[in-house]
Order: sequence, then structure tokens, then C-alpha cells
Amino acid sequence: MKGNARLGLILAVFAAVGCGTLAVVQAITAPAIAMQSEKALNESLTKLFPEAASFEDITETLKSTSETVSFEKAYLVKSAAAPLGVAVKAVGTSYGGTAKLLVGVGLTRSIAGVSVLELADTAGLGQNAMNEGYYVNKAEKITFPGQFKGKYLTDAFEVKKDVAAITAATISSKALTGIVKTAADAAAAWLENQTAVSAAPTDQAAAAASGAPAQTGAAPTGGK
Repeated sequence: MKGNARLGLILAVFAAVGCGTLAVVQAITAPAIAMQSEKALNESLTKLFPEAASFEDITETLKSTSETVSFEKAYLVKSAAAPLGVAVKAVGTSYGGTAKLLVGVGLTRSIAGVSVLELADTAGLGQNAMNEGYYVNKAEKITFPGQFKGKYLTDAFEVKKDVAAITAATISSKALTGIVKTAADAAAAWLENQTAVSAAPTDQAAAAASGAPAQTGAAPTGGK
């Protein structure tokens, strides 16, 4: 019995030391991993919008209309002079599990570009969505995400019709296309809302335009 107790104590000590070591390693490496992830995201954003000078976080104001697609991050992309569009880091489910895409929408309400950031689909099939050497259009050397660049949101976004599928990976193609469309629609709606707000005249501006006197202060009360 004493031998078993001693062995149990030794194992407990080793387990505690092991857990402590893992915690220390994680604490040391976590900031570096986060920094590397942020760097990769910035590079992907700049790839979609080469003229970008800054990225304003608008995540809290952008909502997904799909129960299967969520938005991890969203940015208003700006050049040194003016806004360029909106980029959305969208998360959904594909054939092999979680898929993360970065979708950019320009001011013309067309897609500025798409990057597949993470994908766990089958190697040689759905995983080809991340393969820069795999083309859905060999003649023009267009990749699966590359085909969305310049595509207007009024298109059908239907695989095997206006969207070329990855060979033998229809499920992956449809899943990724759905994520792209959901993110792009939300980005376009956000841009349209911002345009409407900025274009709405104030009371005084509206009055000046109509020639009527502008109302200021409280409404007048009755009396002689």
C-alpha cells in the first residue's frame, strides 16, 4: 500500500510539473503567436486592398444574417484620402470543419478579393481552395478564391453556374461560396447604410434647400 501511495504521489508531482511547464510555455509563446496571426491578417488585408493605409475596426456594427456564418472581425478599409471598402473575416463550416475567409467589398458593391485563411478540407480536393497553384480556370490561371474578384453581388453565386467548382469537391465549393456571399452582402449593406447616413440632410440644410426658415430652439407656445 505504501509503495502504491508513493508511486501515486510521484505521478501527481510529475503531472503538476508538466502542467506548470505547459502553462509557462503557453504564456511565453501566446503573444508571439498572436502577433504572427495579426501580421498575416494585415498582409491579407493589404493584398485585397493594395492602396490601404489604415483599417478601422467595425466588428461590432456588422452582423451576419446566417446562422452558420459568423464574423470574427470586420474593418473599414481606408486609403490616405478616402474609404476603399469593407473587409470581413468570416467563419463558417466546410466539408472538413471550420473555414475562415477574408472577404473584401469595394465601394462599387463588387468583391475586391477573397482569401482563404484556414481550411481543414481534404488534401488534394477541397484543400485546393488554398492552393495558389490550382486553377479553376487554367487558361487564365484563376484560382478558386480568385474568381470572386470583381464579381457583383447581384450575381447568383451558384456553384457550377456562375461559380466554378473545385474538381471533385462540390461540397467544399458550395460551403466556401456561401461564406463569401454572406460576408459580402453584410459588407455591402453596411456601406449602403453609411452612405445613406452621410447623405441625409440636417434640418437646417433641408430648410435652406427648400427656402423655408429653419426651426431653432423649442417650439413656440401660444399667446398674444
